Amino acid sequence: MRNKETVAVGGMKPILQLLPVVLLAGCAAASSNAPQIAPIPRTGPAADYPMVVGDPYSVQGMLYTPQDVMNYDEVGYVALDPAGGATISAEHHTLPLPSYVEVTSLDTGRTILVRVERRGPMQSKDLIGLSPGAMEQLGSEIGGPVRVRRVNPPEESRALLRRGGQAGKRMDTPMSLVEVLRRRLPESGSVPLNEESEKAAPLPIRDETGSKPEKDDSAAVIRNVDPDLPSAAEPPENDSSGDFVSRPIVQAVQPVRAAASQSAAPATAPIENGFIVQAGAYSRKAGAEQVASDIDGFISPSGSLYRVRTGPFKTRAEAQSALAKVKAAGYSDARIYRQN
Repeated sequence: MRNKETVAVGGMKPILQLLPVVLLAGCAAASSNAPQIAPIPRTGPAADYPMVVGDPYSVQGMLYTPQDVMNYDEVGYVALDPAGGATISAEHHTLPLPSYVEVTSLDTGRTILVRVERRGPMQSKDLIGLSPGAMEQLGSEIGGPVRVRRVNPPEESRALLRRGGQAGKRMDTPMSLVEVLRRRLPESGSVPLNEESEKAAPLPIRDETGSKPEKDDSAAVIRNVDPDLPSAAEPPENDSSGDFVSRPIVQAVQPVRAAASQSAAPATAPIENGFIVQAGAYSRKAGAEQVASDIDGFISPSGSLYRVRTGPFKTRAEAQSALAKVKAAGYSDARIYRQN
């Protein structure tokens, strides 16, 4: 009896040995019929790093210096960036690559989230170049007025943009605020809305001698910005998404009077919360001193720039009178600033 069992087991060995081969063949056949899955692209959080800043470059006589400015906030005009295709992406002169911005149409108040991926526009001084997909989502057209504000969106929104899709709908900007922003639009180019953004403003490439702009166009002037913010009655912006909320960056700088502007005058109590008139901001001190002499003003250093101002004045009416005199002296970009 035992011999018969031994023979039976021995006869099963070849079958048991072939069983793994049969199973593997079946798996291979099944896998050959399965749909092929494409490799997952690198779209995780690591795709946002490292951020690239880059070297200064010039476009149409303007020198742009890329910088990592967190509270970047400017108004200007939009160009078309065909390289972006259907993605919601953009090109920008100075922001890090990549970075994220809210772009607001100053015609409708519509706001979208955009990923900045390229440097430009290289054919104009426009504030930003939007891909065709982003231009369509914003509902704007080439040359339309926009506000560009750098934000820090949640990872969910970042991932959608990295994959070429649209982020969630943003809250429209109230038209009351849109009207305030439209009043700050320049004739061309862009204007910063706070002093931190002003650090990244382009500089004209000129021979800086400090002469009046209308005579030889030689002073390196940065656009001035009326710093008056919307009143407390204006609807607040939505900042619950973790975005960077732009605020004016105030630098406590002790004004340095130019030598030509000093004169014997009776001592008066300092004016607080008044107004000053700024003729311009210059990259060379010699040019700033010449302008200060022309308008009987003073120099207020700000980082690598020399701001030429006059005042302070107790009322805006007094400041407006002084502004008219400064513009009559040839400094048409002069602006009134509120003293803090």
